[in-house]
Amino acid sequence: MEEVETAEELIAKQHRKEKKDLQAKIQSMKNAVPKNDKKRRKQLTEDILKLELELTQKHENELKQFRTLPRLANNEEPNDSSKQTRTSKAQKRRDKKAAFEKERESRIAEAEVENLAGSRHQEGLKLRQKLMERHLQIREISSDGHCMYRAVEDQLTERGAPLSLKELRAQTAQYMRSHADDFLPFLTDPSSGDMYTADEFEKYCNDVADTAAWGGQLELKALSQVLQLPIEVIQAESPSIIIGEENVKPPITLVYMRHAYGLGEHYNSVELLKDLANEEEG
Repeated sequence: MEEVETAEELIAKQHRKEKKDLQAKIQSMKNAVPKNDKKRRKQLTEDILKLELELTQKHENELKQFRTLPRLANNEEPNDSSKQTRTSKAQKRRDKKAAFEKERESRIAEAEVENLAGSRHQEGLKLRQKLMERHLQIREISSDGHCMYRAVEDQLTERGAPLSLKELRAQTAQYMRSHADDFLPFLTDPSSGDMYTADEFEKYCNDVADTAAWGGQLELKALSQVLQLPIEVIQAESPSIIIGEENVKPPITLVYMRHAYGLGEHYNSVELLKDLANEEEG
């Protein structure tokens, strides 16, 4: 007997179909615009991103609506012993496989609901919209404790003035040691609230230089002075901030993500939208 799909499974299936259809439409749109027509390719990139965002928002709304609907009890077949027949081993295997697949589809649907309603997804949508307006996209940086420095390293490499992760950490720590009065007031013992002692501050700087200690605004402030460059940080919930505005050169740009990974905060780099980057290379 054919298994009846649940509402969650039907929604998930429909969403996958709509995503597949959109990708086919996008490919058709790309094929219709000559690669050497920069103006139309630029508009095409914006149109594609808008279509993707609209579909994501549509799916999110549908899943939210589904979540608020009362759940109907599963229909059960009447227990009519006169209609019962002996089930073969092969049929039992098929039934077991079908039940497994049904449960899997249900888990996928539930995960989609959780993901679309979650902070990580909402943050990603807002960041993508902000970056799209500037014809940028995220360039992923590994989450290993060095993400802020790796994002700066990536931006400097794009400018043709690379510094290694080790150099960035060492110079950040040295600048902080040399300008202790600018940083010590912002460093306190979390258990007592007391400002760091000289020894604690030296250990903090050693960790900046020699470990995978996570970097934040204090380290960005030091890096801005070391590099003599402003550093712009784009974030989802607040306006962008620029550290080191006194440096009049164009800033390097990072993306700050509060909900990116299970461990929490994370920095990524940015790059030109792919289609625009391909045009410039052309």
